[in-house]
Amino acid sequence: MAVPARTCGASRPGPARTALPWPRRGPRPGVRSPASGSPRLLLLFLPPLLLLPLLAAPGASAYSFPQQHTMQHWARRLEQEIDGVMRIFGGVQQLQEIYKDNRNLFEVQENEPQKLVEKVAGDIESLLDRKVQALKRLADAAENFQKAHRWQDNIKEEDIVYYDAKADAELDDPESEEMERGPKASTLRLDFIEDSNFKNKVNYSYTAVQIPTDIYKGSTIILNELNWTEALENVFTENRRQDPTLLWQVFGSATGVTRYYPATPWRAPKKIDLYDVRRRPWYIQGASSPKDMVIIVDVSGSVSGLTLKLMKTSVCEMLDTLSDDDYVNVASFNEKAQPVSCFTHLVQANVRNKKVFKEAVQGMVAKGTTGYKAGFEYAFDQLQNSNITRANCNKMIMMFTDGGEDRVQDVFEKYNWPNRTVRVFTFSVGQHNYDVTPLQWMACANKGYYFEIPSIGAIRINTQEYLDVLGRPMVLAGKAAKQVQWTNVYEDALGLGLVVTGTLPVFNLTQDGPGEKKNQLILGVMGIDVALNDIKRLTPNYTLGANGYVFAIDLNGYVLLHPNLKPQTTNFREPVTLDFLDAELEDENKEEIRRSMIDGNKGHKQIRTLLKSLDERYIDEVMRNYTWVPIRSTNYSLGLVLPPYSTFYLQANLSDQILQVKYFEFLLPSSFESEGHVFIAPREYCKDLNASDNNTEFLRNFIELMEKVTPDSKQCNNFLLHNLILDTGITQQLVERVWRDQDLNTYSLLAVFAATDGGITRVFPNKAAEDWTENPEPFNASFYRRSLDNRGYVFKPPPQDALLRPLELENDTVGILVSTAVELSLGGRTLRPAVVGVKLDLEAWAEKFKVLASNRTHQDQPQKQCGPNSHCEMDCEVNNEDLLCVLIDDGGFLVLSNQNHQWDQVGRFFSEVDANLMLALYNNSFYTRKESYDYQAACAPQPPGNLGAAPRGIFVPTIADFLNLAWWTSAAAWSLFQQLLYGLIYHSWFQADPAEAEGNPEARESSCVMKQTQYYFGSVNASYNAIIDCGNCSRLFHAQRLTNTNLLFVVAEKPLCSQCEAGRLLQKETHCPADGPEQCELVQRPRYRRGPHICFDYNATEDTSDCGRGASFPPSLGVLVSLQLLLLLGLPPRPQPQVHAHASHRP
Repeated sequence: MAVPARTCGASRPGPARTALPWPRRGPRPGVRSPASGSPRLLLLFLPPLLLLPLLAAPGASAYSFPQQHTMQHWARRLEQEIDGVMRIFGGVQQLQEIYKDNRNLFEVQENEPQKLVEKVAGDIESLLDRKVQALKRLADAAENFQKAHRWQDNIKEEDIVYYDAKADAELDDPESEEMERGPKASTLRLDFIEDSNFKNKVNYSYTAVQIPTDIYKGSTIILNELNWTEALENVFTENRRQDPTLLWQVFGSATGVTRYYPATPWRAPKKIDLYDVRRRPWYIQGASSPKDMVIIVDVSGSVSGLTLKLMKTSVCEMLDTLSDDDYVNVASFNEKAQPVSCFTHLVQANVRNKKVFKEAVQGMVAKGTTGYKAGFEYAFDQLQNSNITRANCNKMIMMFTDGGEDRVQDVFEKYNWPNRTVRVFTFSVGQHNYDVTPLQWMACANKGYYFEIPSIGAIRINTQEYLDVLGRPMVLAGKAAKQVQWTNVYEDALGLGLVVTGTLPVFNLTQDGPGEKKNQLILGVMGIDVALNDIKRLTPNYTLGANGYVFAIDLNGYVLLHPNLKPQTTNFREPVTLDFLDAELEDENKEEIRRSMIDGNKGHKQIRTLLKSLDERYIDEVMRNYTWVPIRSTNYSLGLVLPPYSTFYLQANLSDQILQVKYFEFLLPSSFESEGHVFIAPREYCKDLNASDNNTEFLRNFIELMEKVTPDSKQCNNFLLHNLILDTGITQQLVERVWRDQDLNTYSLLAVFAATDGGITRVFPNKAAEDWTENPEPFNASFYRRSLDNRGYVFKPPPQDALLRPLELENDTVGILVSTAVELSLGGRTLRPAVVGVKLDLEAWAEKFKVLASNRTHQDQPQKQCGPNSHCEMDCEVNNEDLLCVLIDDGGFLVLSNQNHQWDQVGRFFSEVDANLMLALYNNSFYTRKESYDYQAACAPQPPGNLGAAPRGIFVPTIADFLNLAWWTSAAAWSLFQQLLYGLIYHSWFQADPAEAEGNPEARESSCVMKQTQYYFGSVNASYNAIIDCGNCSRLFHAQRLTNTNLLFVVAEKPLCSQCEAGRLLQKETHCPADGPEQCELVQRPRYRRGPHICFDYNATEDTSDCGRGASFPPSLGVLVSLQLLLLLGLPPRPQPQVHAHASHRP
């Protein structure tokens, strides 16, 4: 679609028109100003013969805009010059001959997509199956240990010996209580060794225990939990003996205790540690079946400011207990109910939707009267809507209120009884004297639970304990519910990086007495991590070529493996959810592939699709073959993507050790002066090879290792080594046959180069390597990958951001890469094993460009002068003050210009150079725009708002309030006083937001969504003339694609004036404050997904009598009295330990 100019237009695409020989200066004959009202394009439709008298006055010399055939002639000269240089120096034909001459040194192997993808899927299945067996052993052992455990009421901290993972951090903290009291005798002090597999220091002889900050370690429940889980240590150790590749083995208890193996110190954040295993994605997924949840919030006038703030925080914490398998909506109610956000129905509880809810909840305002009926009717209607995608498993309503008398029994009778398929959870929020019996009755009558949230400190524990209720049907289902589930990708809290976790619920098998009902409590969730890097190692890397890859997705369509899965920031509180259609550029074919993979089908499809370049500056239209199969026994599906030219690959066969030594010598720096500098790809050639980001150092490490081992050593990857050495010899022969005898300066070249699939990049001459900035890994070099996908010569100007200072043209060091793929045809099998190219001297080629686009045949020929009474055409050299001539690449970036002052703008998006002309090219379909969103970007933190110094969320009374006696007797004053007491005890009230509490430094970047815009060549291939119509500021221009290149040749009149302000096309990334595309619109067309195939939401034997308590665990009276005295005396109180453990007695 065309982008309209603000005050000027541009002609639409159409057939090429004959150029009009218009005089350059002065008002154009027959063209009035825009105010005159005459048609602006009138002259374009007049017969050329009638125009001639208007264009050049008799007796006067004038320069006219060049004729179309003249510019086409210039274009052909440019094409011939580029082709000639590449034929002489590129060495494509010579390299093809070299490969054929060395045909005995390699074999051509075939990638068979179906066999490849099935083998990799089988290997991944085997890897995960070993973890599943370890999980089952752990879960069975845990259930037996707990069943055999005898509950101890009088257990003491000194009776339990364990390694407290946070003890070292607490001892290092001068303000910690442990520092004052000294370490407990029950806490072990361990020694650790560095382990590269864990990226951490570990101790294989012990487990470590992490207990959330807001749970008192000395409570009876916690001590009994520590007592029976100690026996898991032997099972963890035995699992590792059977499978040494196991990573973290973790038991997350429903009490909040985490016991993991091997032991390692906890990665303590710089501020407050808010880690609670029960809020981890893997625990939530393993502890209950998927959920359809409607949250309703009472916003009647009785909800005072402090209570409403508690409700808002509670809703946000509740949302954090939901995963991508769940669906949710949030509504507020008084006399009537309405959604708090733009979502009018249940939506997937993914990260972006939850963010919309959290922001919308902050806008809730209390007014009106309480109407429970309106709230519940809205919630039931939401859950009964079958026309939308939802979880279709557990259904529940969570109501937050300050209290009320109405039980709305008629609503439950109408919607939920007698089957009670919807559970109702009620939350009494804030300090008040209302009768809570109706709230308890609602929960008990609908298989739910009643909770109280009197203060900020009770929010986290009471918004997650509903999971115990949902776990009852799972426990009662017994073995049928003991199924391993695999999670989405997420960031490991202990520094392992991106992982997936296999989970298995652990059930309480005890009974209260002989003949009593079976216990229905979930003990916790067992988990075993698998690092994504371990899965990647099972996939073929270098046989697929630079543009081939393996990917995997889950039932949500989120990628588990993909080369574009590269989150810039990670937050261990949230899973890494990148949809397959966001990892690639979305189209209908990929939607079809994604659906088939989610459904667990096999398939193969060849498609033409758009591909974003590695540097995200270009778009290429490419052919790709997709092949996919399910990974059995998991929720994952595996795909393989291959370009047609990667069907075959070379495998070196260097059995001749003398030849190995000969070729290896060309890797030695002593050969660089005569043979050119060699960069080697930093691959894992051998186990003992030390990696380095410095290629010179890496090459030195490689050479030192090769002096000790042979390329056939068992500790080395023979395929990689043989191919590397073969390509070293082949590229050296290119130097010998082509480059060494040529004078690069004659053709204004800074360098020539060749890069290969084997990992060699050879740059000649050696001194040119000083300015070589391309990635030494060819598979990660944008020029290499684009050359394979594009036929002909691919120009790549040096990248420049519009905000950065211009290029510094010193010592002829700024160059433009021109590269092309080398295609081999061997026995009817076609492949592209290498890319060759040249680096043009920018200044010299800019001068050459002016000559080629002029009336001179060569640089030494004198310039033609336009005599008196003659008529001459302008050219790009003589008339560079009036005529703009440029070469622009397929991404819209400036490559060459006849304007000297634009040389330092080479590499910029052309709209930054000439917005008016770039807009015309776009509007005339020379370019097409593609917009997409990067959901893995990192953004600088937003500046903090103008917040007061009071603790977060506190109601701050005014001076008038303090002077008002009535205020001191009001509920608000009592609520504030109670809140302050609770805040001193539950000291998290004084803490900052979770992001800060987890230790993120203020300057740390956070994840965000960036909008990306790229341009690529449109449908116009022919030579084309047009006018940028802007009255007296109008401009003629000519544009033509250069054959066999990615260049557009543009000749245009320089603007007469600046009165025609054109709309500027933007190419750089822009931050999306609304997190990308409008979420409210996206949820109306949700992407296809499938939830887990199992659901446990009902069991006839479930005992629902335990449905709520009247109060949370309060501290002792002595603690409250002491704190009150300290408060009245103005002394700074110290927070006391407080029990925030699981409410149910666990015998």
